[in-house]
Amino acid sequence: MGAREDHIFIGTDIIHAIKAIKADANVSVKGDTVAGIKWHDNNPTNITDEAILAKQVELIAEFDARQYKRDRAAAPRKGGYPETEDQLDMMWHDKKDGTTTWEDAVQAIKDAHPKP
Repeated sequence: MGAREDHIFIGTDIIHAIKAIKADANVSVKGDTVAGIKWHDNNPTNITDEAILAKQVELIAEFDARQYKRDRAAAPRKGGYPETEDQLDMMWHDKKDGTTTWEDAVQAIKDAHPKP
């Protein structure tokens, strides 16, 4: 099995781990384990299963560390930033009325989803 049961995130599977080690690797993967690796170029740089799994753990950690960004960008109904159109309207009214509605709205999202 891979580094984590729920590792099927964008860019964190076995093939992405291999490509992160060697971008031009000529390889395919059947399934989601190192057992499914098929090297079409005989793995000339001798990338080990351990190196692949270690890279996968690193990619998953990077993915997890950016969760706050995905949460902040979530649709407004999920507690993310307001729609761009609404933000522009807030900024216009803030400038016109001397208020800080936009800054307050953005800060509320940042407070709710802080950087780790």
